[in-house]
Amino acid sequence: MSAPDFLDSNVLIYAYQKTDRTKQSIAQKIVSRAQAGEFLISTQVLAEFSATLLYKMSPRANPKDVLQILRVLSPIRVLSPDSDTIHRAVEAHSTYGVHFYDGMIIAAAERAGCERIWSEDLSSSQTYFGIKVVNPFGSTKVTV
Repeated sequence: MSAPDFLDSNVLIYAYQKTDRTKQSIAQKIVSRAQAGEFLISTQVLAEFSATLLYKMSPRANPKDVLQILRVLSPIRVLSPDSDTIHRAVEAHSTYGVHFYDGMIIAAAERAGCERIWSEDLSSSQTYFGIKVVNPFGSTKVTV
């Protein structure tokens, strides 16, 4: 069995954001697959997702609602970064010119043996350390 793919925080955010119903529908299908074990995330992804709901969405989410959503997402496997992940994130920044926190996503996905990162933020079809980026919301048709 191959390693699951990695989800960036924007996929989780779109699943709970009601401003773009098309992206929300796609993201909700992906989240359902993630809950079934097809994807994994990192603690950074959960933190970015929670911060977006609490501070950046309009209206801001109630902390009790965020806690409930986190419980719903709890079946998704979560990776915790270690010092090697941070070192590799710096290498991703140096090698590819990505923001450090995007490098953390890349490093976590690499550490987990993922072949793909599903993200709207990273360059679609770009390969970082052998991991290909898939934009599930892009113009290129992706099976969700």
